[in-house]
Amino acid sequence: MGGAWGADVMLYVTRHGKTMFNTVERAQGWSDTPLTPAGVAVAEQLGRGLQPLNFVAAWSSDAGRARETARLIMKAWKTPLPLKEHKGLREVCFGLFEGDLDRNMMEAAARQGGYASEEALLEAFSAGKINMDGVIDIIKETEASGTSSLKGIKSSGEAESYQQVARRMLESMTEIAQKAQQQGGGNVLVVSHGMAISSLLLALGDKSPNQWLENASVTLLRYTDSGKFVVETVNDMQYVKAGL
Repeated sequence: MGGAWGADVMLYVTRHGKTMFNTVERAQGWSDTPLTPAGVAVAEQLGRGLQPLNFVAAWSSDAGRARETARLIMKAWKTPLPLKEHKGLREVCFGLFEGDLDRNMMEAAARQGGYASEEALLEAFSAGKINMDGVIDIIKETEASGTSSLKGIKSSGEAESYQQVARRMLESMTEIAQKAQQQGGGNVLVVSHGMAISSLLLALGDKSPNQWLENASVTLLRYTDSGKFVVETVNDMQYVKAGL
């Protein structure tokens, strides 16, 4: 084997810029809101920070916030790339909780999981006593029994489990990496979502401390010519800082 298969693929996996729902602390999975001025600014900064690198492909989820972030990132590049979309890169679907206040979703999930409060659940997450798989699964369990703010409205069954999210993220990232590898490798921009990226990291066995990924942070993955993902950095804001 030689030629095209001899090159690693470097995947610059970024969380989209800040949105309206991020700002007003509402659950935003498959639902979508536009980037705020701060979200636009941080995406443009990231683009300037990444500009010295040479990219061979650009991908985003099919959510408007991811698509807009990817386009804003490439605005500063000498040669912007055609943007490809993959719905496998979507955020977790929260079902009935979509558009509800984050705290309503997290308080209900905390009670479902046996925690005293949202704060207690978030502390347990930060301390590594519960991981992203546990958080996503208790949100799904809670959603299945309905939510007090939507009395009488039943779940449509679309809220996702951790396994569903991890599987589609791993499949879509593998597909993206292999396409780049077949063309000789190189750097690939991938714009996705916080909990979806965290699910992917957990599926890859990443042992870095549990953290909520920042808007426009870069998680760098290397896809080797033997078909393995290596986690290089997580939640890295150096490129945003470089683009100030």
